[in-house]
Amino acid sequence: MRKFLVILDDSRECLNAMRFAAMRAAHTGGGVCILSIIPPDEFNHWIGVGDIMREESRERIHAHYEVFAKWMRDKQGVDPELVIREGDPIPEIIAQVKEDPEIGVLVLGAGVDKKGPGPLVTQMTKSAGSLPIPITIVPGDMSKEKLEAIT
Repeated sequence: MRKFLVILDDSRECLNAMRFAAMRAAHTGGGVCILSIIPPDEFNHWIGVGDIMREESRERIHAHYEVFAKWMRDKQGVDPELVIREGDPIPEIIAQVKEDPEIGVLVLGAGVDKKGPGPLVTQMTKSAGSLPIPITIVPGDMSKEKLEAIT
C-alpha cells in the first residue's frame, strides 16, 4: 500500500498538509504516516530533566496526533500511523522515507507569510533531486473546499 508521509508540527500549514494527505489516501486506497520529530536541542539539560522533557514532548505529540487521527478515521476512513523520531528534521525525514518502502509521497504544508514557505519546505526542496519519492507542497491558505476539489 502506498503511504503519504506528512509532518506533524506546530505550524499552521500542517493542518492543510494533513487534510491533503488524508483525502488523497482515501481517494487512492493509500495510507498515511504521520511523522513528528523532536529536535535534539530540546534535551540539552541534565539527564533526569531531559528524560522528563522528552516524555512531555511525546505526550504532547500523541495528543496532537489523536486530533488528526480521529478526523482521518471519522471523515476519511483512513487509519494513520504515528512515527516519532528524535534528531534534526531533514535527516530524520530522509531516514524515514528510506526505511519505509511503502512511503510514496512526502506531503508538506507551505507557510503563507512574507518570509517564504517555511524552513522545512525550503530545506526539503533543496534535497528533492536526491529523494526516492516526490514531494507535494500544499499551500497553507488553501481552502478546505479547494483541497477537496483537487484530491
